[in-house]
Amino acid sequence: MFLGTLLVLAGLLLLYYGAEYLVTGSSRLALSFGVRPLVVGLTVVAFATSMPELMVSLLAATRGASSMAAGNIVGSNIANIGLILGVAALIAPIAVARSTLVREVPLMVVASVAVYLVALDGELAFVNGLLLFMGLLVFLAYCVLTARDLSVPLDGAVEKAVDEASVRRGRNVVLVLLGMTGLALGAELMVRGAVMIATLLGVSEVIIGLSIVAVGTSLPELAASVMSAWKGEMDISVGNVIGSNIFNVLFVLGVCPMIKPIAIEPRLLTLDFPIMLAFCALLVALLTMMPPRLLLDRKRGAVLLGTYLVFVVSLFR
Repeated sequence: MFLGTLLVLAGLLLLYYGAEYLVTGSSRLALSFGVRPLVVGLTVVAFATSMPELMVSLLAATRGASSMAAGNIVGSNIANIGLILGVAALIAPIAVARSTLVREVPLMVVASVAVYLVALDGELAFVNGLLLFMGLLVFLAYCVLTARDLSVPLDGAVEKAVDEASVRRGRNVVLVLLGMTGLALGAELMVRGAVMIATLLGVSEVIIGLSIVAVGTSLPELAASVMSAWKGEMDISVGNVIGSNIFNVLFVLGVCPMIKPIAIEPRLLTLDFPIMLAFCALLVALLTMMPPRLLLDRKRGAVLLGTYLVFVVSLFR
């Protein structure tokens, strides 16, 4: 128990500094290249913070613990919306651009529905993984096409900031790489410690995947989004969550089945996948069905976080 606790604390420390470096470096790189911060969140930050899910799910699948692999992704996507956006909105209200609601959020919903449909036969096989991975390539092509925001003219102050960021581009690349490394190592240590503690407490494999492992591998997203919200980088905060959910289902559940098929437990199909889709619907509803629209204020953040806590408590009943 002591070793597990020590690993968790060391992982949390690495996650904090990894998120700090990643958010700082990526936001400055976005400015230096004239790329929308949202796109950086959707791609660079989302890819980096999805690496722990990939490593954990791949390791679990190859060792015959496919329930943990699939549960990790489902639980992670639920945590990304409920826990991460909930906490980030409590720190600072998050204004969501209309273009994000019209373009990127539907992509997340479509990806979530797609992985549910291909998993209905109870297994993610090679062909299923290939189809999901091809969906990821389409998503990345979309990000490239929308990477630059040419509609916004640059005034003198912004041009000066772009020039300064361009001069320090190499330093910012180093910050991003250090941040990615810190996040990956921190998540690995944290998950190992958490699983060690959970195993000693006698928690089942699928519940570990949906809760402790899912939260553990979502800590990079939590740390990155919280730091983004704290710094006022709202586009990166939102883009990170949306992009991470897309990467989780199209990248992680695309690559893993191509290496080893993943068996899907009936519980995931009848309960947890629908809950994941329900959280997507809840996010859309909060942004569109009550004024002020396109805003995740503290009240709506509390709704997201509270709903997520109810989900976690229900896992252990």
